[in-house]
Amino acid sequence: MQLVCPRAVLSAAFTVVGAVVPSRTPREILKNVKLDAVASGPGTTPSAILTGTDGDGTSVRYQLTDVECSIGGSALLPTARMASILREVTDDTVSLEVNGDAVWLRCGGSEFRLSAEDPADFPPAPEFLEEDYFVIAADVFRRLIKRTIFATDSESTRYALGGVLLEISNDQVRMAATDSRRLAVAAGACSVEGQPVSGSQQPVVPSKAMSLIEKSLADDAQNVCLAIHANDIAVRAGRATISTQLVQGRFPDYRKVIPARCEAEIDLVTSTFLSAVRQSQVVTNEESRGVDFIFGDGTLRLSSKAADIGQSKIEIPIGYSGAELAIRFDPRYVGDFLRVLDGGSTVHLKLINDESPGVFTTDDDYTYVIMPLSRDN
Repeated sequence: MQLVCPRAVLSAAFTVVGAVVPSRTPREILKNVKLDAVASGPGTTPSAILTGTDGDGTSVRYQLTDVECSIGGSALLPTARMASILREVTDDTVSLEVNGDAVWLRCGGSEFRLSAEDPADFPPAPEFLEEDYFVIAADVFRRLIKRTIFATDSESTRYALGGVLLEISNDQVRMAATDSRRLAVAAGACSVEGQPVSGSQQPVVPSKAMSLIEKSLADDAQNVCLAIHANDIAVRAGRATISTQLVQGRFPDYRKVIPARCEAEIDLVTSTFLSAVRQSQVVTNEESRGVDFIFGDGTLRLSSKAADIGQSKIEIPIGYSGAELAIRFDPRYVGDFLRVLDGGSTVHLKLINDESPGVFTTDDDYTYVIMPLSRDN
């Protein structure tokens, strides 16, 4: 095999495909990615595909662009070493040549010889051959992932908290994630190609796979195509095709967590609120991580205290003049929510009392619920 490829293209592909490659695995072959190349010829356009898999149900195929291939073939490339080389070399073009049991990589005045394993032993990755699937704008899908994935609990063995719930119908996709202490729910528009469902679908996608999908969305990606099967999903996102097994288990009925009423609603500017939350977090630790959020008389006061550290008080003006309300939150959870929003946007906080969940909402169908901490101490 002999091919030439822009270094930036190959590096971007390794960033996406390398994200699925396991760092530890009893199957050493999975620490590689597979390169399949088709040579140019009469009626044939040169092409190359990079493939990676974790051996546990998640795989990625990435179509390389702008390649020149004089001799087609397949090769296994060691992921970690290839990624290191591509980070360090500076020439715009990379050439790859496979000769027997060796892979030669040349870039400018640099030359590397890497050992090559037999590509025939590498597990295959599915192509996206679906006729019935959902279509979501890439920017919408990226936004929904960012607004939910941080609320998953990858360590939990209860329910399906290690994944993101996808509620999808012919015109709307809604994602939900929870770790039992907070809940994030975001929605956006979608459409269909063919006849993917009759009624709604509710798969739970592993958070690792969701993160992989987000990374695969290049800035020029227009749409995400999503096909749902009984035990897995297939996603075409830009030049990447991702397939993953679904999380098994029951996702909790998150709608029961969202209070139907509130005693007070306060509007807050995201950037100002986030700055105050970050300041209040300085004087906290694992034993005393709570911050008191006290609303009243046109002011929000954030108060924190930790033994052997000190105490803090931060005040910002707000448009609230009702009865004083105080509630204790973990500032990390509040900050996680605010960081995925535009700084100039407005957040609506709905409160009942210091023992009920606080509900944060935005004007573009995003809801975030945080359970309060006890204020007994």
